[in-house]
Amino acid sequence: MNGKNPKNSFRKKAVNYVTVGTIGLHLVSGIIVGVFIGYMLDRIFHTSSYIFTIIFFFLGVASGFYNMYKDAMKYLQEEEKKNKKGG
Repeated sequence: MNGKNPKNSFRKKAVNYVTVGTIGLHLVSGIIVGVFIGYMLDRIFHTSSYIFTIIFFFLGVASGFYNMYKDAMKYLQEEEKKNKKGG
C-alpha cells in the first residue's frame, strides 16, 4: 500500500460530506423559516400582496448565507489548525 489508512481516508471524506451538507442545510432552513414567518405575518395582518413573505424570504436568504459564511470560516480555521499540526 501507499501508507494511507483506508478507514482514515473514508472518515475524512465522510466528515467533509457532513460539513458540506450542514452548510447547505443552514441556507435552506433560513429560507424556510423566513418564508414561514412572513406568511404568518401576512395572514395575521390580512395582506393580499404577500409583502411580509417577500421581505422575510430575503431576510431568510441573508440569514442563510450568513450562517453558511460562519460555518465555512469555522471549517477553514479547523483545517488550517490541522495543517499546522501536520496531520
